[in-house]
Amino acid sequence: MKPRAFMLMGTGSDVGKSLVAAGLCRAFANRGLKVMPFKPQNMSNNAAVTSDGGEIGRAQALQARAARQLATVHMNPVLLKPETNTGAQVIVQGKRAATMTARDFFKNRNQFMPAIVKSFQILSKQADLIIVEGAGSPAEVNLRDGDLANMGFAKAAKIPAFLVGDIHRGGVIASIVGTLAVLNAEDRQRLKGFLINKFHGDVKLFEDGKTYLEETTKLPCLGIIPYFPNARSLPAEDAVALEETLASHSGNYKIVVLRLPRIANFDDLDALRLESGLSVTFLELEKAIPGDTNLVIIPGSKSTMTDLASLRAAGWDIDLKAHVRRGGRVLGLCGGYQMLGQKIHDPDGLEGPAGSVEGLGLLNIETTLLADKTLTRVKATHMVSGQGIEGYEIHLGASHGPDCTRPFARIGNHNDGATSTDGLVCGTYIHGCFASDNFRNHYLKTLGAESSDLAFEALVEKTLDELATHLEQHLNLDQVLELAGEI
Repeated sequence: MKPRAFMLMGTGSDVGKSLVAAGLCRAFANRGLKVMPFKPQNMSNNAAVTSDGGEIGRAQALQARAARQLATVHMNPVLLKPETNTGAQVIVQGKRAATMTARDFFKNRNQFMPAIVKSFQILSKQADLIIVEGAGSPAEVNLRDGDLANMGFAKAAKIPAFLVGDIHRGGVIASIVGTLAVLNAEDRQRLKGFLINKFHGDVKLFEDGKTYLEETTKLPCLGIIPYFPNARSLPAEDAVALEETLASHSGNYKIVVLRLPRIANFDDLDALRLESGLSVTFLELEKAIPGDTNLVIIPGSKSTMTDLASLRAAGWDIDLKAHVRRGGRVLGLCGGYQMLGQKIHDPDGLEGPAGSVEGLGLLNIETTLLADKTLTRVKATHMVSGQGIEGYEIHLGASHGPDCTRPFARIGNHNDGATSTDGLVCGTYIHGCFASDNFRNHYLKTLGAESSDLAFEALVEKTLDELATHLEQHLNLDQVLELAGEI
């Protein structure tokens, strides 16, 4: 069998392309196919470290897991990680290539197509089926010239596409018909079918809508997918998910996560959100840290110094010191760990003008940002509990100081993180640590919080299998495979 491929494009952002792609990866893998996920260009500060030592979007790492493949840099060859409102770090095949303004990137983005095509060709030699995910919508015709993410790539790779519409947000008929209406003739011909996502209620009530769409677009409906509530157990692609309420449960132990403007890798908190005995709330900038909070978590950041300034502007620096005076605990993850120190030095101007800024002063450490990014998967031992941790590091910079003599964890022959003399404040560079069940249970017990019998990684696997079954029931997967193009 020659390798085949198809591309999922959306009528807009957050219509569920990533989740559908993950489910299809597992469904077709269950049929015995060697499946590879692919996203030519992604924009997200939720990144994962790959088996070959680079970084890709978290969604593609989840899709690789769904396909039962090791994640590689070729599954997401261009990753844009926003650092400001108008600029981003450009990751090419897993490595930092440049920092560019949005205007410069769009002006020069054609230079990245060869790397994208090369990565696609590498995967093509290893796969029976490649499931490609677009970004945003192909209806953004103002971005069509030089496009890497949607029709531009589909044309370069000569593959068909299916359009995903989200009925939950309303206007799905208009969004599907409208998308085809604004595409040029060549791009329209590349669309071979459509599917409706996030349906609530009786699917039979949409029969007239389905008929209208098929007659108007001259494309087959590949299926109508009912809303999949268990998706909350899977990592979200980007901070769009935080627009929805991510507060979880009503447990007695209250955890507040500071929602930084450039929050990164917030899926670090997924396992905590699923613990039944905890209340986990992502706090908006304009809100004060509640006085009854037990633990404040400062998450990772794509722009540590800028987010530190935003944290101060919100008054959270004052709230944090009052929280610690009351005996409350603080945990900093990666960029959040760096913020907890005395100073952050940026001698090379990696995050803006070269110089240094005052940290929050809750840990006796200093951090120097370094050009060489640390990208590695780690196995560590938590110093207090002695429990094993599996996670990853993805950061610029190194931290040193007296509080590092009380590390958070031990990785091989070196220490990670730091703890204050009173034990109330600690930080670590290890992302994903709470996915390790034994560590999470012991950590919560040391804080006086209840822990459950949650088996997080097993839950992710179970959810992926349930998602695959869900798609098998509601999509015509035989037709999807039949319409996929040979590479």
